[in-house]
Amino acid sequence: MAVAQKVAVKAPAKPKSTFRKPDWHVADRPVAYDRALAFMEAKVGMIRDKGDNDYVWLLEHPPVYTSGTSADPKDLLQSRFPVHAAGRGGQYTYHGPGQRVAYVMLDLQKRTPDLKAYIHQLEEWAIETLKTFDVQGERREGRIGIWIDMKNYGRPKGTESKIAAIGVRVKKWVSYHGIAINVNPDLSHYNGIVPCGLSGYGVTSLADLGIKVPMQDMDRALKANWEKVFG
Repeated sequence: MAVAQKVAVKAPAKPKSTFRKPDWHVADRPVAYDRALAFMEAKVGMIRDKGDNDYVWLLEHPPVYTSGTSADPKDLLQSRFPVHAAGRGGQYTYHGPGQRVAYVMLDLQKRTPDLKAYIHQLEEWAIETLKTFDVQGERREGRIGIWIDMKNYGRPKGTESKIAAIGVRVKKWVSYHGIAINVNPDLSHYNGIVPCGLSGYGVTSLADLGIKVPMQDMDRALKANWEKVFG
């Protein structure tokens, strides 16, 4: 009589992820804009040509205005601070102390090579991060960035202000630039430009909404919500 033998059956191997978690770096002091731009461009090359890990860089800049590829010179109202051509999409924006900038360098070919989908993910990342502090950020059709309905904060009905800016450039399907969330910047510094070419709208921050958030808490929220959005 034949005796049946037990054969060990291995569970099917889990498919390997095509990408690894990005390396994260938090700058401990403000980074000059031209230095940050040079670093990003070099890092993009290393990711594409040398297989470096994806990279997320959290930082602040000294006060600076940056112009995107669609910037209209008429939207620079006062040259209060240095002006840099950023090379990203979009128009004029401001960076400065109290604003958390998150530069994201990702190999999109290993994720989803779809620029529109990637920008949607960046928006979602900002929205989910703001939810950590009970703030409802929203998209608006035809207006880039994340917006706040200010009637919830005692302003007239219909008043909307931007709390987060988004600008992206992609080179050989590796992204750079990213998002900037206003934590506690000097909002008067925006008076030198028409932010993103959109007159008639304001700019706000968590502090302006009456919410005090240490920058370390913002960084923790960005990291905590990363995998929720990007996997």
